[in-house]
Amino acid sequence: MDRTADAVMSQIRAMGCEVFEVGLFKPAATGKEPVMLPRTWDADTLLRSVSWLRHQNREDRNIYIRPKGEHNLSLVDDLKWTSVQAMKTAGFEPAVVVQTSPGNFQAWVKHPQMLDKETGTAAARALAQKFDGDIGAADWRHFGRLAGFTNRKEKHKGADGLYPFVLLMEHRGVSYQNGLHFLSVIKNALEQEQATKKQLAEAVVIEPHRPSVLKSIDGFRNDPKYGGDGTRIDLAYAVYAFAHGISTAEVSAALRSRDLSHKGNEKRQEDYVQRTIQKALGGLRTEVRAR
Repeated sequence: MDRTADAVMSQIRAMGCEVFEVGLFKPAATGKEPVMLPRTWDADTLLRSVSWLRHQNREDRNIYIRPKGEHNLSLVDDLKWTSVQAMKTAGFEPAVVVQTSPGNFQAWVKHPQMLDKETGTAAARALAQKFDGDIGAADWRHFGRLAGFTNRKEKHKGADGLYPFVLLMEHRGVSYQNGLHFLSVIKNALEQEQATKKQLAEAVVIEPHRPSVLKSIDGFRNDPKYGGDGTRIDLAYAVYAFAHGISTAEVSAALRSRDLSHKGNEKRQEDYVQRTIQKALGGLRTEVRAR
């Protein structure tokens, strides 16, 4: 068995899923060539397809993998090796660790039970926040890289014209020690969030003077009382929007409609948006309880 097939077999065994979704991604695809070639395979079919995957990889397709359907794994992306070690120390031993490029890692964490989509996304986000991973890549079905193939991102291309291999660093396939406690915390937080949303919805229903046309975030930005202070404007809009039934996704998109590059990289920008949302919801919880 060659090294690529060996890495693939070890990774999928450690992930422990019956069926996988494999994505062959080529952002520079031209003409009628699809950007993504999706495949849904069981483990045996995947292993039989390694030669074809290797050929597609040589044709500049990046090879990704994720479980099919709901599952018991969370992907933590964009980690440093120190973060991987911190996961182990804290009782969150990864089932799989993959080096996606020199100095950059992905970890698959195996939960002690199957997770629905909402819980899976919440768990992935919590793990990314706890271990300084990429929150933008944290959801219940994000693709991770499949070991044994090359990372075809142009920025990783060496002076010799070669791309780095995606390396399988660890493949224990074990569930982490803190699983039951961690999931209990996640589920309690989701229940509290749902209760808060219900309270806010009820508060909106009894709002005596709800306007027929809601103010947009631009209305807040143009209001001279905020003095052009973007942070004050974002928080004021978020409080107003949540009080009038606007969804978290819509509020997040509105906050991101201004240039947040001064906040730092994408992760720091996402952290800022989430802090603003949580602060706004916290203020509304206090207001609702006081009614």
